[in-house]
Amino acid sequence: MQKTKNMSHSEITVYYDGLCQLCSREIEHYKKMDGASNISFVDITSPGFDATAEGLDPHKIHQSLHVRDTNGQIYIGVEAFIMIWSQLNMLKKIVPLASFGPVKKTLEAGYFLFAKVRPLLPRKKCSDSPYCEVQFDQKR
Repeated sequence: MQKTKNMSHSEITVYYDGLCQLCSREIEHYKKMDGASNISFVDITSPGFDATAEGLDPHKIHQSLHVRDTNGQIYIGVEAFIMIWSQLNMLKKIVPLASFGPVKKTLEAGYFLFAKVRPLLPRKKCSDSPYCEVQFDQKR
């Protein structure tokens, strides 16, 4: 399992699809931001990653972004993004807006659509991940 740093008391863990070009670009952007040292990034397509060992559903983890907080609580989709943004100094200011009911519902609708088309998006060239050629069933 690939992590960018060790866990400390103030961190969250982000589980992302490293073969998804768009997802990887966004994560790389986050990694450069002030506050990223509070986040451990885990590529769920790395050869050593085992979702079950992390207490995560191996199918659902590939359908939506997941974040675990220091208490072990899992956040999925828009909730996961809000957790990430809350750690990044430049994005903290959008957390209240993103958490506001109507805005959050709109973000959730957009993320739901993105999650449905994401398996159709181009993926990075791959040779060592067990997920190189796997298409994930969206109905699980």
